[in-house]
Amino acid sequence: MGANVSLVIPTQRRPAGLAIALRSALAQTGVDPATVEVIVADNDQQPSARLAVESAARHAPFPVTYIHEPVAGVANVRNTALRAAKGSLIAFLDDDQEAPAGWLAALLEAARTHSADVVFGPVQARAPATVTTHRAYLERFFSREGPAMAGPMPGYFGCGNSLLRRAALPGGDTPFDLGRNSIGGEDDLLFGNMQAAGARFVWAPDAMVWEDPVPERLTLRYTLLRAFVYGQGPSEHCASSTPPDRLGVARWMVIGLGQAAVYGALAAVKWIVRAPDRAQALDRAARGLGKTLWFGPFKINFYGRSA
Repeated sequence: MGANVSLVIPTQRRPAGLAIALRSALAQTGVDPATVEVIVADNDQQPSARLAVESAARHAPFPVTYIHEPVAGVANVRNTALRAAKGSLIAFLDDDQEAPAGWLAALLEAARTHSADVVFGPVQARAPATVTTHRAYLERFFSREGPAMAGPMPGYFGCGNSLLRRAALPGGDTPFDLGRNSIGGEDDLLFGNMQAAGARFVWAPDAMVWEDPVPERLTLRYTLLRAFVYGQGPSEHCASSTPPDRLGVARWMVIGLGQAAVYGALAAVKWIVRAPDRAQALDRAARGLGKTLWFGPFKINFYGRSA
């Protein structure tokens, strides 16, 4: 029997994180090994992860395939992995995540029970003990929360910790927009287009993974820049629609301006009094500002660097 589900781990120069993610992927239980394959897609300019992956594959319970995509870009590596995948279902695990043993089985059960096109699970971030300033905010920023019960959900999350039904993906061999290679948001754009086409999104609370953000990301500067980029998403999505939703762009820009003003003022007050949740207010202001300043020179490149 060929693979029914392809478990994909995109990676770029994170050997320690990849080792944890791959080890957890190969320790999945409650699934038929004959129906699972693991694909590691390496986006380093050099095939730096090859030896580690091939070593792990020697004693793996599932077939493990190493794919090298030397052209930098988050959409490039995801699309390359999908072209290599044989499964009718695609599970994504990031290279800074660790999946408990029953994770994949929980995703598959939610997909079957609720006839899902995409299933999302919770993410619990873990900051090292050395991170003390804004610790609660930083862990919350990199986490993903949802309802206690499994079932359909009105929105969507990012690709990390998700299960996609291949037949529901638009765009043929390139469902992830190559224009998002450097700025990210390729998954938001994909899921937004799927939602507009009537795709069914489902939440699976039992399919939790741990996330260990790299230390350089556990700073307020990084998270506020990311919050700004996340805020750009709704405006960008309206602008890139066919035809462009100019009214939607204008609406989101106005909403963003209001959010930036209100939460910016609130953040200033909280900063003066050193409120414990002051970073969260600043985060909301940054997301609002992103909705307004979403175009041209305000785009920030987080991905696609070759070295």
